[in-house]
Amino acid sequence: MKKSLWMIIAASIFFLCSFSPLLGQTKSPKKTPELLNQGKKLYEQNCAPCHGAKGDGKGPAGLALKPPPRTFNLPLSQWTYSKGDPKKVFEVITKGIPNTAMVKWDHLSEQERWALVYYVVEFPASKAPPKKK
Repeated sequence: MKKSLWMIIAASIFFLCSFSPLLGQTKSPKKTPELLNQGKKLYEQNCAPCHGAKGDGKGPAGLALKPPPRTFNLPLSQWTYSKGDPKKVFEVITKGIPNTAMVKWDHLSEQERWALVYYVVEFPASKAPPKKK
């Protein structure tokens, strides 16, 4: 009896682990120049109207929004919902933010959403002052 119970428990754990991608556990793909380029195109088409072409939160549609859109020019660790974690940025893109104009973008493929993540987290890096030698 005990052996059967342990076999059922082990099989259940294996079953749940094998379906973890379907349960919202997503593994981020490797950041590549191709993904960044795809993210740039997606951002320009879908995000820039609110977040601005420069990622400053001052897009033409975003000027009228309350609360205003996120600026991506701050370090990732200072973003309200991400706390420095790109997976949380992915989650915001996927699920949106309740009571804001940030809608869910789950109709985009997982790769497209990761492309957006990698692109928007690059904004503060492009604003960093040059390193002194």
